[in-house]
Amino acid sequence: MGGSTAGTIVVAGGANIDIGGQSQGPLAYRDSNPGTVTVSLGGVGRNIAHNLRLLGAPVCLLTALGEDAYAQELRRSCQALGIDLTAALGVPGGRTSTYVFLNDHRGDMALAVSDMALYDQLTPDYFAQRLDLLNAAALVVVDTNLPKASLDYLAQHCTAPLFADPVSTQKAAKLLGNLGRLHTIKPNRLEAELLSGVAIEADGKGLERAAQTLLDTGLQRVFITLGPEGTYAAQGDQRCFLPALPAQVRNATGGGDAFMAGLAWAYLRGTSLQESAQLAAAASTIAVEGVATINPALSPQAVEARRFPQQEEKG
Repeated sequence: MGGSTAGTIVVAGGANIDIGGQSQGPLAYRDSNPGTVTVSLGGVGRNIAHNLRLLGAPVCLLTALGEDAYAQELRRSCQALGIDLTAALGVPGGRTSTYVFLNDHRGDMALAVSDMALYDQLTPDYFAQRLDLLNAAALVVVDTNLPKASLDYLAQHCTAPLFADPVSTQKAAKLLGNLGRLHTIKPNRLEAELLSGVAIEADGKGLERAAQTLLDTGLQRVFITLGPEGTYAAQGDQRCFLPALPAQVRNATGGGDAFMAGLAWAYLRGTSLQESAQLAAAASTIAVEGVATINPALSPQAVEARRFPQQEEKG
């Protein structure tokens, strides 16, 4: 797969080791909380790639890996999953990116610390050397763990449809100035406010204005995720709102990654705005019901079984 990416999804972003704590009861801050601690493979880009493989899509991952034992484990896992790492960057003496998070007793993330200095090595020159690979892809998914200069380079030189995951409000700002060169973004409410400059009230007021402001940049599609309230999607003159699917949340950490994977997978299928939102929401719902960040129960059949029936689409 390393020589040609025709029909392949290229994912450019983070590959981490995730160390997670799950509290048994309500969190007591500045104290020790009984619970469980797990160590797993993560990173937004890697998680998206992993979910895409569970959905059956061919994937090439562009990321940076150190030379420690964690990097070896990441390589072994990607090989077992069928994720192509041949164009990834190996950093001699590098320390693999690590993400530490703490969930409350409901499975919602309370706080996290990330050590991601390794991604500074993913420079515009690195991507310039892989531009033919990127432009031959069916689509490219980026996360904002990449340096801003590299995101700028990809937005300005990548001719394949470019999907962007804002990751967080702090990192989402890296996309400003290039929104019109993107095909699809998946912000949550706070990220959509930052990117659009439009306040989105708790009752949903401002959603349409925020989405339209983003589309006015030249962006083709936007999916604003609203947690338990659902998803608002916009493209051209089409708008649709999907209430949240019922879920038994066990770990909310990987929901957004699965949503983006669902969007990319749906794009390969040529689905409409509404169906894309349905499939992505179903993938996200399955993800949050798993104990780990990635739920191995995710599959095309599982997504089809969980997707909403047809919702009203305006436009």
